[in-house]
Amino acid sequence: MSHARLSTGRRPSPCTPEREYLCSTKTLVRHRRPQAAPHLRSREQHVPPYLLGLRLRGRRVLVVGGGRVAQRRVPALLDAGAAVVLVSPEVTASLQGLAERDKIVWHERPYRPGDCAGAWLVQAVTDDAKVNGDVVAEAEAARIWSVRADDAESSPAWTPASGHAGDATVGVLLGGDPRRAAGIRDAVVEGLREGGLESRHSRRKPAGVALVGGGPGDPGLITVRGRQLLAMADVVVADRLAPGGLLDELPPDVEVLDAAKIPYSRTVAQDRINEYLVEHARQGRFVVRLKGGDPFVFGRGGEEALYCARHGVPVTVVPGITSAVAVPSAAGIPVTHRGVAQEFHVISAHVPPGHPDSTVDWAALGRSGGTIVLLMAVERMTLIAAALMRYGRSSDTPVAVVQDGTLPGQRTLTATLGTVAGAMAAGEVRPPAIVVVGDVVNVAREIDMIRADMGRDP
Repeated sequence: MSHARLSTGRRPSPCTPEREYLCSTKTLVRHRRPQAAPHLRSREQHVPPYLLGLRLRGRRVLVVGGGRVAQRRVPALLDAGAAVVLVSPEVTASLQGLAERDKIVWHERPYRPGDCAGAWLVQAVTDDAKVNGDVVAEAEAARIWSVRADDAESSPAWTPASGHAGDATVGVLLGGDPRRAAGIRDAVVEGLREGGLESRHSRRKPAGVALVGGGPGDPGLITVRGRQLLAMADVVVADRLAPGGLLDELPPDVEVLDAAKIPYSRTVAQDRINEYLVEHARQGRFVVRLKGGDPFVFGRGGEEALYCARHGVPVTVVPGITSAVAVPSAAGIPVTHRGVAQEFHVISAHVPPGHPDSTVDWAALGRSGGTIVLLMAVERMTLIAAALMRYGRSSDTPVAVVQDGTLPGQRTLTATLGTVAGAMAAGEVRPPAIVVVGDVVNVAREIDMIRADMGRDP
């Protein structure tokens, strides 16, 4: 046990010969024990710490000090279930609040010998080096592990930079360099949360099918949960509008089916997609159905969820950022704006006005003063504009068409309801594109004008 303590590099107590003493003659005398061989010193300095996860539920943990360091560490100890005893004449407002709610026991006084008794772990986090040294010395004498916040080199133990991602706890120790350790911790946690470090062969891999909304196009706009499940997939069934960059990140052994329900082009029957999901899930493979936007907004996600449920296949739905709101936002267009629009309508224009299969009340939309967001409207904009104007919308109503929203090639065309069809034809607008009808389009114009004015020289 004594050798273990020596390897921590603990600062010797004042009675050891390594310290400097001011003798009664006022002469400074330095006493040192013989120097170790260089290769032995190097080996000792590079001995790594032994990482250990402490299960502190119900165990007494002493924290000496009530400042900012204590404020950071006490909540983590409480999260671990520790019975925290705090010793300090003064504490931060946050720590005082914990004491008032009986989350911790606070002894409102300075540290005194004997405080370490009964503790399983001690944290010395005052701003007084002597007090911290005394606390650690007492803990060492009682063979209680302790952490000294002000001097990592002499601390018997270190507190890792830690974080959580799902059921994983990540801890990083880096030789007393907390900033660098925190940076590595953040990178690892981010990788786990985004799914980049998840193992598809995890024992906790989900079963069945996950309907994942991939967001409006930019791969960075998928949800954290969506990316995690995608990284664990054995099979991915992807729509054309699903973010292609996410598919590029998949390992080569993941089977990818392009469901490619491309407007005005080839299609894969929805019934076959449903069957494919169930077939592979029944083989014990984890299937991710990756869609653009949100799976339940014009994505037939409801049909697929029902089919899986009816065939006894577990199904998980992961919402996505719908392009109906995200793409206008990316173009600077709010779908609602105080004093301009208190409502917005999201319409699938796959079936044009006047078609017997259409269930859209175009007359009500023409009378409405709210924002209209049209999906799949590129090839039908002439019919749509005519219907809206016929039912009451002014031909001067502002319209914006956003193509390839959130992607590097995003572009926005602005017109009016009376001119938009011709402008789209002249601009060679192609899907995917979102059409926004309403006065909220002028908000984006105003933002652009302000930005332009700010960019000019006075």
